Amino acid sequence: MLRPGDQFAGYVVDRSLGRGGSATVYQVHRESDSFALKVIADDAPEALERLRREFVIASGLHHRHIVAMSDSGPTWLAMQYVDGGSAQALTALTDKLTALTQIADALDYAHANGVVHCDVKPTNILVGSDFSHEGAVLIDFGVAHLTGEPPAPLADRPTHITASLPYVAPELLTGETPSPATDEYELACTAVEMLTGATPFRAVTAMGLIDAHLHHRPPRVSYSVEWVPRAFDSVLAKAMAKRPEQRYQTCSEFVSLIRRLMT
Repeated sequence: MLRPGDQFAGYVVDRSLGRGGSATVYQVHRESDSFALKVIADDAPEALERLRREFVIASGLHHRHIVAMSDSGPTWLAMQYVDGGSAQALTALTDKLTALTQIADALDYAHANGVVHCDVKPTNILVGSDFSHEGAVLIDFGVAHLTGEPPAPLADRPTHITASLPYVAPELLTGETPSPATDEYELACTAVEMLTGATPFRAVTAMGLIDAHLHHRPPRVSYSVEWVPRAFDSVLAKAMAKRPEQRYQTCSEFVSLIRRLMT
């Protein structure tokens, strides 16, 4: 565990930002520039490979709303520091819709460059404290899928699936090849939580959530949230269709429809 003032790979540690899985993330600085430093605490091969993959894939994407990489080592990477927390920190409806629009554009850009994120959720969307100027940033490409790759075996991704169950697309649960529509489904789940405070499916067990994603129709959100228009339910139903080919063509198409309904 690094402490404030410690030096690591040319960076000076300012504070710990949090821990998830086998990684700890710190705010650090080098000269006058701030960065986020992710450090793997153990030598588990799968954790190190995910870190390597995150750096390589994100380094090949250059978009204002995708996290920018700085440099890396065998057990760490340094990236853009975003100072406003996750998308869950947003309170104004207009800001939430703006963030969704920006992330949809980032995802469509990634898809055009052969990358499917596969882990879209509110905690993987960071926002600047000056949101009107900095906007939202998509992070964590560690489980991203590259076009042309075979899908990762289900046995190789239990931690990711378990951690992201409220948002995970059905095809990730059945071992099918991810596609841009996979991110659209997860963005739809994320949108429901950002806009209403609750994920589309809720269950007391992991198996209950898996069953819901695989077999249950998306909820009619307008029935439980008075201010949500009825038309939102049909838009959501298409974005969360069980079969990827039945969803919207792009993430931006989906978000533009819900933005039009709510403004």
